[in-house]
Amino acid sequence: MPTTEQPGVDLYYWTTPNGHKITLFLEEVGLPYRLLPVDINAGEQFEPAFLAVSPNNRIPAIVDHGVSGAPLSLFESGAILEYLADKTGQLLPPNGAKRYEVLQWLYWQMGGLGPMAGQNHHFSVYAPQPIPYAVERYVNETNRLYGVLNKQLAGNAFIAGDYSIADIACYPWIRPYQQQGQDLNDFPHLNEWFVRMSERPAVIRAYAIANEVNAHSAVTEKGKGLLFGQRARP
Repeated sequence: MPTTEQPGVDLYYWTTPNGHKITLFLEEVGLPYRLLPVDINAGEQFEPAFLAVSPNNRIPAIVDHGVSGAPLSLFESGAILEYLADKTGQLLPPNGAKRYEVLQWLYWQMGGLGPMAGQNHHFSVYAPQPIPYAVERYVNETNRLYGVLNKQLAGNAFIAGDYSIADIACYPWIRPYQQQGQDLNDFPHLNEWFVRMSERPAVIRAYAIANEVNAHSAVTEKGKGLLFGQRARP
């Protein structure tokens, strides 16, 4: 659970799939952390103090004070998961083929499942006008990716065999499957994995924390303007 004291790790967080990845990891391994909510609906991601940690003005980000020398700051959820796994020696093999099996699925999520499901969410839920082609494009691609994951999970309890950061990275993007126009009954191996993941105590704790931080997880109209209307800032 988060602590109000100054632990080794500060987590800049909001209740998005990418934010959930880091609370899932920290709750799983029991690493003390301080939770610092960044309300993206209110524009807090543009505050100078946060931009000093995350220049892409996106959550999550961390600052690890438990290192020698200056504190280490990181943004990008995949990089954070890889770093924390190496720091703790958990959920990522230290070397060899098994390490890269985990990492390839982590990067698959970062480069495929996350971006495609994110565009699915945008055009299906948030776009001010329906664009049927865009909805069909991203719903179909999300479906294809679910099929890839379903095939990988045939005969495997977890994505890379043992529970790892690959599972932690993918689960928050599968959790809103109904919003993505998907039916998990079409993907039996994925569905079984989803149930296993949902029942993990750390997963339950992480989503309870999310509900405490932001019980009303829907993006506000102000938030839509902040999130979807950005251009480069001089």
